[in-house]
Amino acid sequence: MATEELNALADDRALLGRTSTAERVADILRSRIAEGFFPPGTRLSEDSIGGALGVSRNTLREAFRLLTHERLLEHRLNKGVFVRVLSIDDVVDIYRTRRMIECSVVRSLGEPPYALDRVAAAVEGGQRAAKARDWKGVSTANIHFHRELVALAGSERTDELMRSVLAELRLAFHVVDDPRRLHEPYLARNARIVRTLADGHRDEAEALLAEYLDDSRDGLVEAYGQRVTPEA
Repeated sequence: MATEELNALADDRALLGRTSTAERVADILRSRIAEGFFPPGTRLSEDSIGGALGVSRNTLREAFRLLTHERLLEHRLNKGVFVRVLSIDDVVDIYRTRRMIECSVVRSLGEPPYALDRVAAAVEGGQRAAKARDWKGVSTANIHFHRELVALAGSERTDELMRSVLAELRLAFHVVDDPRRLHEPYLARNARIVRTLADGHRDEAEALLAEYLDDSRDGLVEAYGQRVTPEA
């Protein structure tokens, strides 16, 4: 693990405040993993990370346990803790779960009008990032779009489940070497879904979303399969 990375991680120590807990450490590491700071396959050093964050070994191990439960980390016997490398089956299952969650939320929205301000803002954020040729920013905005779409359900439990699913999905995104090809085509489709919901056409929006997720799954499986071995 490079010194520069550890120095950057040490900057997160302030986020722990005076009540350092395993949950707070897990929040920091979860965010760093989502950002690609620790790419899939990276071994996480207890000594280095614990020292950078200023937390005990026991606290860090508990944080690792929490993130292992979320399927972001894995413990390899006699080797240590690593950021997970998803299999193709993992990717397919993630999209199966997303389809159940996201389409169900849209289906159950009730009568219009819908509170779409935050969903539309995520679309606009993706468009700005694309104009700046910031493809990582496009990916992040796309994640926000789907989280805000699910947030329309007004369910903390569904929000938490979606957050976990999308965090795991980003492990695959960090492996793909052409994020523009992966994310740019969906900017227009995001905008179309928002317009369709704004017009009150919930059923049409659900159909668009289902097709969108199937196409996204197929594109990611193709791109990801070129970057990982079947045994990964």
